[in-house]
Amino acid sequence: YDFNIKGELRHLDTNESFVFNYYKNAHEQNHKRYQVLGHLITQYVYELLERVCMLQKVYIPTDATEDEPRSFFFMSENALTSSSSLIVLLQDRGVFRAGQWGQRMIVSEGLEHGTQIPFIKMALQSHRGVIVLNPNDNFVDLKTEKERSSFSTREESLTSTQSVWWIPKRGSRSPEEHTMYVWDHFISRSAAKNVAFIAHGYGGLVFVDLLVRRKWAVMNRVYSVAFIDSMHNTQHQTRSDPQIQEWIQKYCREWVSNSKPLDKAVGSLMKVDCPTVSAGTEKYNLAPSCCLHAIFKYLKSTLKAK
Repeated sequence: YDFNIKGELRHLDTNESFVFNYYKNAHEQNHKRYQVLGHLITQYVYELLERVCMLQKVYIPTDATEDEPRSFFFMSENALTSSSSLIVLLQDRGVFRAGQWGQRMIVSEGLEHGTQIPFIKMALQSHRGVIVLNPNDNFVDLKTEKERSSFSTREESLTSTQSVWWIPKRGSRSPEEHTMYVWDHFISRSAAKNVAFIAHGYGGLVFVDLLVRRKWAVMNRVYSVAFIDSMHNTQHQTRSDPQIQEWIQKYCREWVSNSKPLDKAVGSLMKVDCPTVSAGTEKYNLAPSCCLHAIFKYLKSTLKAK
C-alpha cells in the first residue's frame, strides 16, 4: 500500500483501498496487520510534518537524561520567537499520534481528511506560528521496542504485564500532562501574545483541564478556542467557577457533527457553555476537515476583534 497523488491509501497492484478483513475469520491476525499499518502511517505523517510542513521536532522533557524515554511535539520554525499569533493543535485520544485527527480516517478517506496537515498549511499561509501537540505518546512499549516485527495485541497490553512492559514518559504520562508541560515550557514563554487552540474530541477536555490549572495565564494569552465535537464538561471540570465559565462563553466556539449545514447554530440541552454550530457533517471523524475553513474564518475574526 502507498498514498497516491491525491493522498489516498491504495494497493500498488490492484489500486484498491485497504482491506481490513484480509485473513478470513482471523480477527487477531487482521488486527495485527492493521497495527503494523498504523505504525507505518504514524512514521509517514511525522515525516510529512518535517519534510512538507517544515516543522521541527522538539523532544521533551527538556532535561531528559540520555537513556530516559522521551516524547516530542512539532512546531514551526519561528513559533516561539515571532510575535505573530500562535495556533496549537490538540487531537482526540486514541492510538494515533501528532499530525493525525484519526487513523481510520487516513486509511479510508486519505491524508486530506485524516491528518492535520491542511490545518498546518493554512496556519502557516496566514503567517501564524504552529504547535502540533502529541498528547497520546505516553509510554514506551518495551515489547515493540525490542521486537518491532511482532506487535503485542491489545488484549496482551491490557493484562497485568502492562506495568512491566510499559514505561511512562515523564512530562507526557497523560494527554493532560503533555499539554501542560508544553504550555509551561514553550507556549507560555513564546513571544506570541495571541494564542489559539483547535481541539478535537478528548482534546477539548484536555484544553479545559489546562484552563482550570493555569487559569490566569491561559485566559490572558488565549484569544480563541475552536472545539470540534469536544468531550469537555464545563460545569464539572471548572467546578462552576464563574470567571472560567464566562471566559469559555466569550472566547470559545464549538463545531459539532450534525445534519444541519455548516456553521448553522445547533441548540444543545447538554451543554450551556459556548456557542455551538454544525460541522457540516454527521460523521464524527470527518468533522475536523469539514469545518477547516469555518474555523480559520472564526479565528481571523476573533483576532481582529481583539
